[in-house]
Amino acid sequence: MAAGHAHKLYRHGHSAVHALPPHCKLVAVLGFVVVVVATPREAVWAFTLYAVLLAGVAAVARVPAGFLLRRLLIEVPFVLFAVLMPFVAQGERVEVLGMSLSVSGLWGAWNVLAKGTLGVAASVLLAATTELRELLLGLQRLKLPPLLVQIASFMIRYGDVITDELRRMSVARRSRGFEARGPRHWGVLAKTAGALFIRSYERGERVHLAMLSRGYAGTMPVIDEVTASRTQWAHAAALPVTALAVCLMGWML
Repeated sequence: MAAGHAHKLYRHGHSAVHALPPHCKLVAVLGFVVVVVATPREAVWAFTLYAVLLAGVAAVARVPAGFLLRRLLIEVPFVLFAVLMPFVAQGERVEVLGMSLSVSGLWGAWNVLAKGTLGVAASVLLAATTELRELLLGLQRLKLPPLLVQIASFMIRYGDVITDELRRMSVARRSRGFEARGPRHWGVLAKTAGALFIRSYERGERVHLAMLSRGYAGTMPVIDEVTASRTQWAHAAALPVTALAVCLMGWML
């Protein structure tokens, strides 16, 4: 099973984190995120320790802070949502810089920001140290339903193809003097979206027929069998296990 090219989030390296099997890293990140979500929002110190843990993983993986911070911009919509919570939430109010803010809204905003940022950062580190093809092999190794793995594989492989098709259609429109400037041009853009859908559907049909002609029977052959040793599992478990210890301390305190 192949998945195409390296993605933009991946950062080539030869660190110990890069060398871990993909399914070990997937389980570690999932466990870490579950622990972070389960941590009481009042344990502010615990989230600080989680951030230190991720910073340590980034240092071992040789992922620069700037690279990580730029990729965290994807959570901007959640940040905007969190900023609004203290203004719209009900309950006890508190004055902050002359503004009346909801106490429950402030805690809710902190909860969203802290847990969301840590979850996104962990996901970015996973993507930065694991190629897409390896991620798919890891999902397959973890016994994810084969159909879902195949769908993800085709989505990754042909995402760039569809994007290039849309870019060519855009160039063709501009070469004919078209430029979308307002609602009166939405009809043309809608027709473009329809044409892109039809072309993508037809391409999918051709690819499926080509696969059937080559013996495809519903499952993809596994080219590489990914395995992990006990030592590698132990290294991967260091992140979620340490986070779990911090979480338990947060609940006890």
